[in-house]
Amino acid sequence: MSKRKLIAKELAEVFKIIAHPDRIRLIEELGSDEKDVNSLIAALELPGPRVSQHLALMRAHRVVEERREGRHHVYRLLQPQIAEWILEGLDFIEGKNHAVPESAIRTAKALWTQS
Repeated sequence: MSKRKLIAKELAEVFKIIAHPDRIRLIEELGSDEKDVNSLIAALELPGPRVSQHLALMRAHRVVEERREGRHHVYRLLQPQIAEWILEGLDFIEGKNHAVPESAIRTAKALWTQS
């Protein structure tokens, strides 16, 4: 397999892993700092098992890393630059997608830059 094909395949795998709204939001939450599962559940307003399933998938694909702090499971992004990719994606949405109001995009950008 050529190097370009190999790189394209690997990048496609990364995109598959992050191509879910809940996982994008998890990346957003973890973009600036590590957080425990309960904090992620509260911030995302999602059921615990759902958050745990997403984190397990992301851990299996080396997007996040887990450590234990007593009884708490704490997660962080292995490569925080992935959160920057998502932020840059907002610019793409802003330029291409008229289904999302500009005010919603501005609000999302403000939330991401505060993290």
